[in-house]
Amino acid sequence: MDYINLGSSGLKVSRICLGMMSYGDPAWREWVLDEETGRTFVQRALELGVNFFDTADMYSRGVSEEVSGRALGDFARRDQVVLASKVFFPMGDRPNDRGLSRKHIVQAAEDSLRRLGTDYIDLYQIHRWDYETPLEETLRALDDLVRAGKVRYLGASSMYAYQFARALYLADQQGWTRFVSMQNHYNLVYREEEREMNRLCLEEGVGLIPWSPLARGFLAGNRSPEDLGTTTRAKTDSFAHEMYYAPEDFKIVAAVSELAKAKGVSNAQIALAWLLHQPGVCAPIVGATKMKHLEDAVAATQLALSPEELARLEEHYTPHPVLGHD
Repeated sequence: MDYINLGSSGLKVSRICLGMMSYGDPAWREWVLDEETGRTFVQRALELGVNFFDTADMYSRGVSEEVSGRALGDFARRDQVVLASKVFFPMGDRPNDRGLSRKHIVQAAEDSLRRLGTDYIDLYQIHRWDYETPLEETLRALDDLVRAGKVRYLGASSMYAYQFARALYLADQQGWTRFVSMQNHYNLVYREEEREMNRLCLEEGVGLIPWSPLARGFLAGNRSPEDLGTTTRAKTDSFAHEMYYAPEDFKIVAAVSELAKAKGVSNAQIALAWLLHQPGVCAPIVGATKMKHLEDAVAATQLALSPEELARLEEHYTPHPVLGHD
């Protein structure tokens, strides 16, 4: 496993991050694996050199954090892993159970620490942009968590580039802790982030840790225009069908499949290797519900693609509507 600085920070992370949304409570999403099964993925990821694990309070309504904390506590030393979580989405039905107000951020952080069984979170991320809370309030609350030692680094997730630019500028202006990472929607069939966000992050020293690097499994090559796929997640994931099923998207998948066959590797390895070749990308966040998914992801870190191969994978891309900010 190779390791890289997360943006311009000194934090070293593995080139693959294991997304923990897949482990928790199957009652939340039927494709989610239970704790006993999920623990095997955490243990194998550690064996393969993965030190970066990403969860969120809303995954399985907190159960994912509990599973993550127990598994990492059993299989690793706390100081040897980078544990990330997120805040924003509703955790209850009351008006202050959501968003990025000081009240919710502080309460959510305390709740996440309790569920994770730790006294600090390495990377605490705002899961989305809050249109109802002053940005100053959000940034000051996050800075206070860092100063209190409950959070080590701050990250953000999908938003518009102008919003992120405002947040970075305001943090610098006020001397508050700035964001070191951007967890954005970015893959071979959705590259709109290259227009503004990725360029901004490169300029500002912010590391990219893309979510949905395989386009929710679409790039695996097992979908057709007529159906959602064969896996449990694919069959229940109408969101993927809304985002990726354009005719040009299938041409990209065909190019991935052709190159994968020529190299004797899986589609997932090709798609992840492409992403790892992109400027500013530190560690794609990979969800794994089969052990092969995890092992393919790690293998992709060692797969080199030539400029000609990269161009072949990119040639059929066409613009998409902005997706993933909500």
